[in-house]
Amino acid sequence: MSPTTPPVNRPLWPRSLSVLLGRGDERAGLGHRTVLRTLSGHHLRVAPWQGQPDVALVGPGRASRNLQPMEIVSCVEALVHRGVRQAVTPALSPHEAEPFFRAGFRLHENLHLLARPIDGEPPAVSHRLRRGRPWDRRRVLALDNAAFEQFWQFDSFSLKEARRATPTNRFMVCPGPDGVVGYAVTGRAGGRGYLQRLAVHPEAQGQGIGAALVNDCLWWLHNRGVSLALVNTQERNARALGLYERLGFVLQREGLLVLRWDTPA
Repeated sequence: MSPTTPPVNRPLWPRSLSVLLGRGDERAGLGHRTVLRTLSGHHLRVAPWQGQPDVALVGPGRASRNLQPMEIVSCVEALVHRGVRQAVTPALSPHEAEPFFRAGFRLHENLHLLARPIDGEPPAVSHRLRRGRPWDRRRVLALDNAAFEQFWQFDSFSLKEARRATPTNRFMVCPGPDGVVGYAVTGRAGGRGYLQRLAVHPEAQGQGIGAALVNDCLWWLHNRGVSLALVNTQERNARALGLYERLGFVLQREGLLVLRWDTPA
């Protein structure tokens, strides 16, 4: 069902803008809490991107299959009013990305999408792993920042968001002599599983740690009756792509898109 575009004289954010973007000075930037707000019957998910108050993550929320470009434009305009200079989207399907393109977003990066049926027992886990604990957070974020380029690096907020993106999740780490050398976040929603994050410290790569973490993810999903696991990765990340394909993931014909919007110079 397509929403009716509100009249020009009726704002899309009646009495909710201060709640959505955080109270205080109107140019104080975005707050530090993910929110969901209805726009003409739809939802947009808004949060700070990687802890940066002037960069916003803007993506469709639940029950938002037919977002209208004007809804997205109004959201961005409200964010700019709060001092946000850039907006990025989560990984979107081409269908989900269409209204964002029409709202003025442009392509930032293409991602591969891979899927693996879970129709039998996964391979054995070859490394000692354990559940992640709150005190692991600092070391986990340090290795994450070492493993990814700046745009994709997690901060504490991003790690928390990855863990609560699905109804249930598993947070596993691979301990090393000096702390944590790898970690993974796996999520489950219904009959589907999602490898939300996988990182291995560059100095520990090539030792089978990534494969052990992926196999642990598959075991956990298998034991919960999940039939399909999904993961995405950057198209230029040949190492990750090779790992997933070796472990039975199949590259899908249609990938995902990350888009961005920048304040005009």
